[in-house]
Amino acid sequence: MEELPSWVLSQVSAQGHRIIVERFGAVGARGYHYRLLRSLATEGPASQAALGRRTGIYLSDLVGALNELESAGHVQRSPDPADRRRNIVGLTERGRERAEELSERAHAVQDELLAPLSGPEREQLTGLLQRLLEHHRSGG
Repeated sequence: MEELPSWVLSQVSAQGHRIIVERFGAVGARGYHYRLLRSLATEGPASQAALGRRTGIYLSDLVGALNELESAGHVQRSPDPADRRRNIVGLTERGRERAEELSERAHAVQDELLAPLSGPEREQLTGLLQRLLEHHRSGG
């Protein structure tokens, strides 16, 4: 089976997932937390629906993760001035610090996962994987 790229990808993905769960879990975080905090840090405040689209997190999972982040003081929800029925989620200063901490951990995981590859090989692999992802996202 190791000659099948899809099988190899799934095995490497499983290793990456295991490492990230361990590294984030060591500081009481989950992958959803990082995805949400990173999105808010780089793209700014958004409605819950927009955050779901930006991060690819289903609404049912998103609400739970936002509740956890809000309880920890990392995000705040406030009514949308344009539509008071929905909330806008924003990052707190504490959340900005947490996003940076988790970003450092995520980068360390990349270094661990891709340790046998040189810098150019990592860039090539990332480019090829992005191309595959874009192809399948566009319905190709």
